[in-house]
Amino acid sequence: MAKSLIIVESPAKAKTLKKYLGPNFSVKASVGHVKDLPAKRLGIDIDKDFAPEYVTIRGKGKVLQELRAEAKKAEQIYLAPDPDREGEAIAWHIANELKSADKDQIYRVMLHEITQKGVTEALQQPGRIDEDKVAAQQARRLLDRLVGYKISPLLWKKVQRNLSAGRVQSVALRIICERDQEIADFESEEYWTLDADMNASEPPQFRTRLFAIEGEKAKVANEAEVQRIVDDLQDAAYTVSEVKKSKRRRNPSPPFITSTLQQDAARKLHFSARRTMRVAQQLYEGLAVGDEGEVGLITYMRTDSTRISDEAVQEA
Repeated sequence: MAKSLIIVESPAKAKTLKKYLGPNFSVKASVGHVKDLPAKRLGIDIDKDFAPEYVTIRGKGKVLQELRAEAKKAEQIYLAPDPDREGEAIAWHIANELKSADKDQIYRVMLHEITQKGVTEALQQPGRIDEDKVAAQQARRLLDRLVGYKISPLLWKKVQRNLSAGRVQSVALRIICERDQEIADFESEEYWTLDADMNASEPPQFRTRLFAIEGEKAKVANEAEVQRIVDDLQDAAYTVSEVKKSKRRRNPSPPFITSTLQQDAARKLHFSARRTMRVAQQLYEGLAVGDEGEVGLITYMRTDSTRISDEAVQEA
């Protein structure tokens, strides 16, 4: 009989974890969220301090039944969904569903990396569910529902059917529209730069750029001015009056955060944000690597921190 139960949200993550844990651990997956607001009604009592109405997601009744059965056989229960707001909410809902379990034996563990070391350290430092983080997820979910359910019908009535409003998309749309208007209002001005290749003995050739004319910043507005300057420079004498040498230090790029990961993937691989996060999730949860089996290859990908652990620096 397993003494400890670990519950994660992903079957792929569960498969990787089983490789690192001994026979005293049972690893089960909730397959994502188990509770949510009802699909076909608002599900929020606005008159009662915006109290949410959570219902079991379709198809998750059997999952909860299996988790309850496993929990009855366990001495300790470790809730290990992703270490973010959504993961905290998943852990909170699961804990509330394990009614027969002793709440003092239910722990929250944060798996920032799914490696032998990362899993061992997380289990050695278990915590409790962060109620503040749960409240943050709940606020985000309720705002999504309120904006979508309350504003979308206004769009259908005033603008066009089948349009949707959203907590993020509506604000982003306004920013895009304002930026587009700025671009439309911009009046471009013609300007020119003038470069010249200089022949010398050492170095044999180098490129220069015109920055000033008679002590004043060079402003070349049209081709006629360029030609006039070129004509004046043809017979001029040139002297290198000063050579400055300096050392330039270039640091390596910091580790990816969520936004920079998506930006680089879009620029270099033409990935959509959704595809990038799907691939990153697979790398985090673990992929088969030779004889090693399932191995987590990156740390958790939803982050705005570039901090690197001391252990990672030493191993690099």
